Amino acid sequence: MAQVVATRSIQSSFPCPTSGSIQERVEKLKPCSFSAKVLANEGNKSCKSFSFRRFQITAKRSVQAEVVPVSPEDVPKVEEQFQQLRELQQSGDTSVGMWSKPIVRRKTKIVCTIGPSTNTREMIWKLAESGMNVARLNMSHGDHASHQKVIDLVKEYNAQSKDNGPEVRSGDLPQPIILETGQEFTFTIRRGVGTADCVSVNYDDFVNDVEVGDMLLVDGGMMSLMVKSKTEDSVKCEVVDGGELKSRRHLNVRGKSATLPSITEKDWEDIKFGVDNKVDFYAVSFVKDAQVVHELKNYLKSCDADIHVIVKIESADSIPNLHSIITASDGAMVARGDLGAELPIEEVPLLQEEIIRICRSMGKAVIVATNMLESMIVHPTPTRAEVSDIAIAVREGADAVMLSGETAHGKFPLKAVKVMHTVALRTEATITSGGMPANLGQAFKNHMSEMFAYHATMMSNTLGTSIVVFTRTGFMAILLSHYRPSGTIFAFTNEKRIQQRLALYQGVCPIFMEFSDDAEETFGHALTLLQKQGMVKAGEEVALVQSGRQPIWRFQSTHNIQVRKV
Repeated sequence: MAQVVATRSIQSSFPCPTSGSIQERVEKLKPCSFSAKVLANEGNKSCKSFSFRRFQITAKRSVQAEVVPVSPEDVPKVEEQFQQLRELQQSGDTSVGMWSKPIVRRKTKIVCTIGPSTNTREMIWKLAESGMNVARLNMSHGDHASHQKVIDLVKEYNAQSKDNGPEVRSGDLPQPIILETGQEFTFTIRRGVGTADCVSVNYDDFVNDVEVGDMLLVDGGMMSLMVKSKTEDSVKCEVVDGGELKSRRHLNVRGKSATLPSITEKDWEDIKFGVDNKVDFYAVSFVKDAQVVHELKNYLKSCDADIHVIVKIESADSIPNLHSIITASDGAMVARGDLGAELPIEEVPLLQEEIIRICRSMGKAVIVATNMLESMIVHPTPTRAEVSDIAIAVREGADAVMLSGETAHGKFPLKAVKVMHTVALRTEATITSGGMPANLGQAFKNHMSEMFAYHATMMSNTLGTSIVVFTRTGFMAILLSHYRPSGTIFAFTNEKRIQQRLALYQGVCPIFMEFSDDAEETFGHALTLLQKQGMVKAGEEVALVQSGRQPIWRFQSTHNIQVRKV
């Protein structure tokens, strides 16, 4: 059984009324850009509304695949939809707007951290139905037994999980502690301490790394403490900005990086655990140079483990080596919390833009993370600044945006995913195609497939077609993703691991299907499959690309693009 993770398909459209007070009121709700994009000219008085259907694909030994609709949502009647808009306007509720069913399928992927709020089968399924594409495990919390339970659950959805990496964190507390401004508080390297005025730290060299006068930032800067004195095993501080201290919170020294190794002894245990469970990605924290990436990749190769490495850019020391670190990896995560704690906070948005630009120019995946909907940990609606934050990440070209505490231990995990889904969709609808990095081809060493990916993208953008690609390694689908075609990339693969991995990449809808020895039979079946789900319509044209590193139904020296009518 293979699941297409968090994809949506356009089911139907209907005309909007062209007169009457309802239409006038709806027009008032529309932003200016809406009419410019949907209405081709003043004489065009029609618009479209869409519903979306989730589906799963059951792949069998033969080329046949059964498509089973799951949680269908009927298209509401025209009058009912306008009534919803009127109620929305009257109530002033902006948490769910008219863009809950936007005009395009979402391309930007959503990564959700699984924690106490969401580690049940019911919640994982609901997260996926709300828009989650990738599941993440934070190895700093919980144990292998609890993570095993989650992995077993998300495997049913062919999701992904992540490794942790080295981090300085406070220890476990029996209950949260309220730190008041001006009070004294102590961090100690002695294990098992958790009182109202002292807590353990998981890093043995913590005392040596900090100096009197340093500013300690807790939980990405949510609290701050000034170092007043040190003993052999403790650091005594004065609380500058108070707050609620919970178990296992991040600790940073402003302007400094800890001397932790990038992969700790505990990390190696977690990595072995991931290898045993065949996770798809490792996200390694505080990577300071490319050497640690090479070390990890060599180890994975020795284990014959097909796992990609994502580097978390969150250390000041990683910035001078940014280019070589990303080159050695399979992608990067912009971990803005710790990055903002170690560097001046005004540098973070500039670094986010630069990291996204570098990743895109190299053809690497890039995830924007931390504090994206932080207020929704405790509130049912986001701040308007958080909504803008998601939109900026989408506009800058991120492959994925990530939720951490919002879904791990927040009160409204499903609402958080739905907000991120809706904002990403609405933002994508305003982005014009063609903004590809000028030097992207250099990342793929002028492989013939690069030229075909470029021209397939141009064809998709010009004709308004989707792209169909068949892949065993994922290479061609990933290459097409980084060119950002306007149409969806339907990536058919006969490898479950590749289907799971492609769930991270922008614009890619990965579908598992056994390939037949006959190319035409497989092509025909794939198009029929898409048509049955309403993802393409009868008579619609699609661009079918045959290229990549491993030939399928073609000679090594032959590459081609076909435009086929469904």
